[in-house]
Amino acid sequence: MVQVVLWGSLKRAAQGKSQVEVEAADLKQLLTRLGEAYPELKPQIERGVSVSIDGLIYTNNWFQPIRPGAEVVLLPKLAGG
Repeated sequence: MVQVVLWGSLKRAAQGKSQVEVEAADLKQLLTRLGEAYPELKPQIERGVSVSIDGLIYTNNWFQPIRPGAEVVLLPKLAGG
C-alpha cells in the first residue's frame, strides 16, 4: 500500500481526507486507483496533477515506480509564467 498525502482542493475531493492509502506499484496505477476509490478526484486527476515521490515532482512519467515506504504527495497541477 502507498500512503498518499493530498494537498489543497484535492483533500475536499477525497471526502476531506488529507491522507489516503492505495495499492500501486507505479504512478499510473496510483492515479488510476485514486480516481476509482475517490470519484470526485478523477476530474482533477484528468485535468492534471503533480505527484511528488520522495521530494521529486513527476507529471508525465506514468511508469515511475513507487517503492514501499516512499513519501508520496499529490498536488494540484503547478502552473506559472
